[in-house]
Amino acid sequence: MRWKGRRTSDNVQDRRRSRVAGRGGVGIVGLLVGGAFIYMMGGNPLPFLLQNAGTTLQQGRTSSPVISEAHDDQLKEFSSVVLADTEDVWNKIFSSKGARYIEPQMVLFRSRVQSACGVASSASGPFYCPGDSKIYLDLSFFNELDKSLGAGGDFARAYVIAHEVGHHVQNITGVNKHSRKLQARMGTADRNKVSVIVELQADCFAGMWARQTQDAKAVIDSGDLEEAFNAAAAIGDDRLQRRSGRGVNVDSFTHGTSAQRLQAFKAGYSKGSYELCAQAYALR
Repeated sequence: MRWKGRRTSDNVQDRRRSRVAGRGGVGIVGLLVGGAFIYMMGGNPLPFLLQNAGTTLQQGRTSSPVISEAHDDQLKEFSSVVLADTEDVWNKIFSSKGARYIEPQMVLFRSRVQSACGVASSASGPFYCPGDSKIYLDLSFFNELDKSLGAGGDFARAYVIAHEVGHHVQNITGVNKHSRKLQARMGTADRNKVSVIVELQADCFAGMWARQTQDAKAVIDSGDLEEAFNAAAAIGDDRLQRRSGRGVNVDSFTHGTSAQRLQAFKAGYSKGSYELCAQAYALR
């Protein structure tokens, strides 16, 4: 992906050198606190827990791997360029519909971070907090994506960011609110199915972003799409459950299978259409 020397976003908060009090390994606690926050605000915390708990439980990361400061700064610049590209795409889409796109903030941190959804650790993986409309990312996750999940490369990283931005779009367009209403009257298995649809739509939005960015800027090199395809497949519920040594439990899926996630990304990329993603993965 040709990203060097291009526009960076003004919506990046760098907290990598900030310290958050608490002991290590608080990812699950952070998610529970975040769920409690959403409940106190009058919402259903389940979508947030389902959206983010999969990474916490399945990957089992406990701390940030040590990476060089120079490499970390390069990843920061890269992430800022990708966020800027998402802003260009989503501002254009919202403007075409006579609406204003509210750009999300992306918070970069190390080890632990304080969000409106509570304290979370690197073990949580990248996550979107609807309480403050911010994306949280420990840059060391990209190394984990490469080394542990075998999904390295610039475009695999770009896919991760674009997916989280997709959750932000769902939040401001009412998809999250609608999912909460549906899940409030469902059993666990059906609630999980709703969560899968929400996640697949975010994957489709990521693919749509990739296509529109390529059409406008021609920044995708040969092999980049394969990196994104590999990343989408690497974080399917079935593959992560097998990797953790557990049996595959379909009813516990919250993000979709590897095949489903790959299909959703490809669907978004093939047409580059917001309407396609919104309708193909709509909540009924």
